Amino acid sequence: MPSSLGFAPDRLDRLGRFMADKYVATGKLPGTVVLVARRGRIAYSNVTGVADVASGRPLLEDAIFRIYSMTKPLTSVALMMLVEEGRIALSDPVAKYIPEWRDLGVFVAGTPKLGFQTRPPERAMQVVDLLRHTAGLTYGFQNRTSVDAAYRAKNIGMIDKDDKTLAEMIADLATLPLDFSPGEAWNYSVATDVCGWLVQVVSGMPFETFLQDRLFTPLGMVDTGFSVRDGQGHRLATCYNATPDGGLEVQDDPATSPYLKPPAFVSGGGGLVGTAPDYLRFAQMLLNGGTLDGQRYISRKTLDLMTANHLPGGVDLPAISRSMFSEVAYEGVGFGLGFAVATNAAKTLIPGSTGDFFWGGAASTFFWVDPHEELIGIFMTQLLPSSTYAVRREMRTLVYAALND
Repeated sequence: MPSSLGFAPDRLDRLGRFMADKYVATGKLPGTVVLVARRGRIAYSNVTGVADVASGRPLLEDAIFRIYSMTKPLTSVALMMLVEEGRIALSDPVAKYIPEWRDLGVFVAGTPKLGFQTRPPERAMQVVDLLRHTAGLTYGFQNRTSVDAAYRAKNIGMIDKDDKTLAEMIADLATLPLDFSPGEAWNYSVATDVCGWLVQVVSGMPFETFLQDRLFTPLGMVDTGFSVRDGQGHRLATCYNATPDGGLEVQDDPATSPYLKPPAFVSGGGGLVGTAPDYLRFAQMLLNGGTLDGQRYISRKTLDLMTANHLPGGVDLPAISRSMFSEVAYEGVGFGLGFAVATNAAKTLIPGSTGDFFWGGAASTFFWVDPHEELIGIFMTQLLPSSTYAVRREMRTLVYAALND
């Protein structure tokens, strides 16, 4: 099969051995699931290691993972479906749909305890700013500004600490200043959670219902959702934190995981669990230009728009980013509407193609789509933070090194 899809089988086999030897045998990762597809067919599948270290429960290809920020592309596609229907526009002011945000100011000085001084923004926040992270919002874990600190104080966008509803998060954000004027900078943020709220407001149905009805069910993403389905808890992998000595400590035990029941906070920015085969279905739809198995989900031209670089001035991320952290390295990379986009493959210093698009999750999961090579890569594991190891770069390098056509 790999050779018929343009891969050298012996070179692809390096990938599984690499994961097993460098990461699993050394205890750096509990286990990994790797899927590589090309021209609509799976070229390589490999599962290594365990789903739970303490019990030795084996990892299987249908293991359920917390995909965290790999939720963002799904939320972005959902919002763009409504754009296609003429129900919302990228140029619309966000305050059209969230009136309480109409008078948001931009941070000048102050602290969460003492209060904030603000100034009016240079322009209104637009829907496009939410999709491309130029809205002036932030994440509390950025640990950079007083606005970040205010997010932490209100538990806005903190991993596994949100017990408030999406509506309550929107209300809390109305009381805080923007980190910068919309369009002025790029900052990885809760903006995609806000996109989920817009889907709910514009569609008139709960955000999670929209995703289920319009994407998960028709795509056949049977194991993807904001919680693990009844009877499937035994398939949820344990999530770990990296320890300073290169080991693992349990971050979320499947037996007591909050993902076993529907959450109070439905996070379009990071709330989903799912499997590698499920995410491959979504990625294949994107690679196909918006169709899968004869059904169209979004138009080819809309996807072209989403995977173009939307950073102001057409710059790469280093020129405009204020983030202390995001899910990608920056050189040669721009940002579209829900995805990072390679604007100059040579500058990334990683094999790939200009125009490929990708993103990852906090627990080290990752995917990319390369339209030029008709190629998809999916990587699943469960280790926080995702910046611990260069496994994403290494996987991409090994996959492209196996191309033989």
